[in-house]
Amino acid sequence: MTMDKILVVDDEPAIVTLLSYNLKQAGYEVVTATDGAAALSLGLEQSFTCILLDLMLPKLDGMEVTKRLRQEKVRTPIIIVTAKSDEFDKVFGLELGADDYITKPFSPREVLARIKAVIRRAVPTEPAPVSATAPVNRAIMTVGNLQIDQNKYRVTRNGKSISLTPKEFELLVYFVEREGRVLSRDAILNHVWGYDYASETRIVDIHISHLREKIELDPKNPRLIRTVRGFGYEFVGDEHA
Repeated sequence: MTMDKILVVDDEPAIVTLLSYNLKQAGYEVVTATDGAAALSLGLEQSFTCILLDLMLPKLDGMEVTKRLRQEKVRTPIIIVTAKSDEFDKVFGLELGADDYITKPFSPREVLARIKAVIRRAVPTEPAPVSATAPVNRAIMTVGNLQIDQNKYRVTRNGKSISLTPKEFELLVYFVEREGRVLSRDAILNHVWGYDYASETRIVDIHISHLREKIELDPKNPRLIRTVRGFGYEFVGDEHA
């Protein structure tokens, strides 16, 4: 059985040592980098199960590393780590394609929980055997003019590709599969991010805002993903989407 390999990127030796020790104790193989250029090279050349990426790095900052990895179609889950409490950094990191964020100071236990969550969500489930009488493959989902290809991780509108981050794509599929149901932020967080605690529901709102910008004809007046005030969201199929 292949050991999960984590890339830890931080320019603070104490942080690298702390994370490396705890990850190895938890059974992970650990590779480290102390600047953005090295992190980018490693991310492109090697296969990792997850990347822990500090934002404030020499040579290339974490934002630029995330952007370039996603541009090169690297789908490895990325958890950005920042000492900043500024909401902008978190939002921008998620917008570029990061899957989650952790704010310093953090506990090793929290980091391990976040890693397990993003890994669990990133591992594809084995498809059920297809028989001769099986229904049409639901890997292709259609909502109005939107077509979602789960095999190719591709979303199109009238044949034109819509670029989604891995987490935005997963969130869209989750909504479509539960069309017409009102979903709480806690439920979305649990199923899409794999958290069993409701401490970061803001991450749900951020991702839904980004998803609306890409799939709604009028993001300010969404018709597909509707807000249910005081509770959560509802996906409503619309033939005019």
